[in-house]
Amino acid sequence: MMMKITVVGAGAIGGFLACKLFAAGHHVSVVARGATLNAIREQGLQLHTGNDLVIAPLFATSAPEELGVQDVVIFAVKVPALPAAVQEAKALIGPQTIVVPAINGLPWWYFLKSTAALSGTRLKAVDPEGLVEKHIPTDAIIGCVVFPSCTVISPGVIRHMSGSKIVFGEPGGGSSSRVSMMTDVFLEAGFDARGHENIREEIWLKLLGNACFNPVSLLVGCSTDEMIDDAFLSALFTVMMGELLELGRQLDISPDIDPQQRIAITRKLGKVKTSMLQDVEGHKPVEIEAILGTLIAVADLAEASIPRTRTVYALSRMRAKALGLLPG
Repeated sequence: MMMKITVVGAGAIGGFLACKLFAAGHHVSVVARGATLNAIREQGLQLHTGNDLVIAPLFATSAPEELGVQDVVIFAVKVPALPAAVQEAKALIGPQTIVVPAINGLPWWYFLKSTAALSGTRLKAVDPEGLVEKHIPTDAIIGCVVFPSCTVISPGVIRHMSGSKIVFGEPGGGSSSRVSMMTDVFLEAGFDARGHENIREEIWLKLLGNACFNPVSLLVGCSTDEMIDDAFLSALFTVMMGELLELGRQLDISPDIDPQQRIAITRKLGKVKTSMLQDVEGHKPVEIEAILGTLIAVADLAEASIPRTRTVYALSRMRAKALGLLPG
């Protein structure tokens, strides 16, 4: 079944998703700006994956209202840009539209439909003014965790480096026909797509890596393999992940994994440059608050100490501030 899909944000992950879905026969559009928009209009959106080059001559615009209501809207922007992107893209969302936030860190909806600990908590680090929640009906959302590693070679040109796993789930848990449909769409597009009855757990699983590897890479300027192979940093990651797993257990979130297993998953991917390090090198705002600031706020609510994680947050936040890359 062909679907009308708009991807808001044509960076590393957004461009990757858009190219693959377009190649699978869907009516895909992207919302982009500046050099990226111009490049896509001139030469199509390009994806290098393995030895293959996929060129997607899809429709690109900076004016979402040109596109009308969509079947699926995927938000693949950096979290600091999300409130503005959502406001601009509200014309894409109708009563039946499925909204898929493909973002880092804890999403704004993480506790809104939960019946467990901190139920109803609003994450101000992600949605400080409540604008995202205002413009996207919570019932329209399907949770999403994107595991592949991608990078932008140049505007409109993406390189897929590793991984194809994408997980979908209902924010409140359980299974649904919507999740099954999205899983099938992505499977047919060549992704290792899966449905999960507890997507909040899967988000926490990815966050274990993001909360460690991203901010430390900002501090030391190294790829994940270099950091993991350093005995001192590996020990730091082990302690941080232990803190976050314990915090998760306090919130009734218990992914079946230990720190060594989680670190090994990333090490198998080889030389990966984290999204935060890519942003530093590209002189773009980094997602410190979305990835770590939100975790610190949640730990405060749960009265959890997480001392090593707090230390890394303080150091990486100040480093981002010194570089002029701290949003706000």
